[in-house]
Amino acid sequence: MEIGIISDTHSYIDDRIIEHLKDCDEIWHAGDIGDEQVTDALKVLAPLRVVYGNIDNGKARIEFPEEQIFTIEGVKIYMIHIGGYPPRYTPKLKRRLDEINPDLFICGHSHILKVIPDKTRNLIHINPGAAGRHGFHQMRTLIKLTIKDGKPQNLRVVELGKRASIQ
Repeated sequence: MEIGIISDTHSYIDDRIIEHLKDCDEIWHAGDIGDEQVTDALKVLAPLRVVYGNIDNGKARIEFPEEQIFTIEGVKIYMIHIGGYPPRYTPKLKRRLDEINPDLFICGHSHILKVIPDKTRNLIHINPGAAGRHGFHQMRTLIKLTIKDGKPQNLRVVELGKRASIQ
């Protein structure tokens, strides 16, 4: 199963995002969606799993949950917008991770792309960076991976181009 992981679009979606996600079996959006046009465009491409972020309005918070917990092909996933990084999770998040015991922990918020093995909790922490143009990041990014035989495989970082607006 091919998965596209995206976050922090902040109401921005373009042809590059669409092109890289069009072959996905599922798309996961880790919050800070912005305008609903983003999720509308992604829903056309593949089934979509979304959590709301701190900039998302009441409508998004009604449509999407704060966290998602699900299993795909034997891989347990926990997704929330604000997650921190191993080992510096908040006490509340540490408890939640210990309760859920996921294989993959997906978050956004920082606009910093990171993939970190958390050996203490035996999980892979993934922040896909930011796909939108709002924020301090220099390069817009997303992540693609395959889940097969009960394991995440073939993780790829996709660079979508510079954050700066075209003049």
